Amino acid sequence: MGESPSAVVTAAMTLFLVLAVLSVSYVLALVVPFVRGRPRPPGDASRFDWHILVPCLNEAAVIGETVTRLREAFPLAHLWIVDDASDDDTAAIVTRFQRDDPLLHLVSRRPPQARSGKGDALNAAYRALAARIPEGSPVDRVVIGVFDADGIPAPDCLDVVAAPHLLGDPSVDAVQIEVRMRNRDERHPRPDAGRVRNLLARTLVRMQDIEFRAAVPAIQAARTFTGTVSLGGNGQFVTLDALRALDDDPDRGGPWRNSLLDDYELALHLALAGRRTACTRDTWVEQEALWDEGRLLVQRTRWSQGTMQCARHLPAAWRSRRLSTPAVAEISYSLLQPWLQLFVSAVCPVLLILAVGQMTDRAASTGQPVQWWLIAGYALLAVVQFGMWGPLYRAKCEPSQGLWRSVGWGFAYTAYVWCYSLATWRALARHLRGRGSWAKTRRNAEAALPSQASAVPLEDAKSR
Repeated sequence: MGESPSAVVTAAMTLFLVLAVLSVSYVLALVVPFVRGRPRPPGDASRFDWHILVPCLNEAAVIGETVTRLREAFPLAHLWIVDDASDDDTAAIVTRFQRDDPLLHLVSRRPPQARSGKGDALNAAYRALAARIPEGSPVDRVVIGVFDADGIPAPDCLDVVAAPHLLGDPSVDAVQIEVRMRNRDERHPRPDAGRVRNLLARTLVRMQDIEFRAAVPAIQAARTFTGTVSLGGNGQFVTLDALRALDDDPDRGGPWRNSLLDDYELALHLALAGRRTACTRDTWVEQEALWDEGRLLVQRTRWSQGTMQCARHLPAAWRSRRLSTPAVAEISYSLLQPWLQLFVSAVCPVLLILAVGQMTDRAASTGQPVQWWLIAGYALLAVVQFGMWGPLYRAKCEPSQGLWRSVGWGFAYTAYVWCYSLATWRALARHLRGRGSWAKTRRNAEAALPSQASAVPLEDAKSR
């Protein structure tokens, strides 16, 4: 005889309860190093030769301000702007700045080589700057930073990255700094919209700031212990020596690959090569958060699909003798996240409906009241592990904000994370259909222009 449906549902709900408790325990483990983290002394940026790469495709709306801010923050650094065959005035704007700035370089890519991915754009700049490095130069002192076209770094950025526990430590080959949303306090992100749309827009912006300044740094702090700190597309720094170690196959074109999550893929290759990556919250780069759900869905779909693509590196991680067991476990967990999310988002609602039906039938047959506390317990576990980031974010990042507002942010963040499954399902559909193209996420300055498409396929353009 097979198991009865009620027995199967009970067993499944018990299993999910155990997994939920483990998930909450994991989140609590992340919180400890995040809360205990304290600023550390900066270093001396003059010990290094800095090169900042900025890949651009149709970034005329922001590139002028970005060049100005980068030069203010990095007066002695070489700035490499990669124009990936833009259709707008990106190249012309950079050219005007070049007239008065000998350390500003424009790398122009043209079809048919252009628009083949962000990794190829970064590799083009890498090749150009590597050709300028004299033979015999200490390549471990040449540092390459990557910033988005809307990135605005903190003034002390390079000194912090050069700190004794970061690139000042010869064993550290790469550093990721914190990312902040510079429009997090903007009251009317959508001036032409009403109060409700602006409330939703403000909430989406704040959720991204919580994600990047609380949840992600906590995960990165935990990765410090496993040796698997990830790099982001904005605010990453890698030594030329480490990049050359990855540039061992001329057919690849350079150290960056062309997955939709090229930044994580670079960090993974560094870990597989035995290179050490660190992270810090002591300095930051600011970028604009997206204030509408459509563009956010496009962006997060790309990230989810990129993680699915990077799963092809799992066998290499499992075989690696350079990675510790905790490192392999963390990498496996990170790369399997989209698949776990798909499973949970598909199975949990069904189990919840079956469990409620089972308890209702049992209550009707026995005359006992429905044990709603069990369902409430599951809901509480689902909310606590994500809702806690609201108050934690207030405590560590925005202490001037009210406590109850942070509690509200926690509930909103729970919904924000669960809605992430929509992007994951969309990513799965693209993945199964073999659609690996970049979808362009427009800047906020461009989003109000109805004539522009929200997503541009690979054959026409690539997003950064």
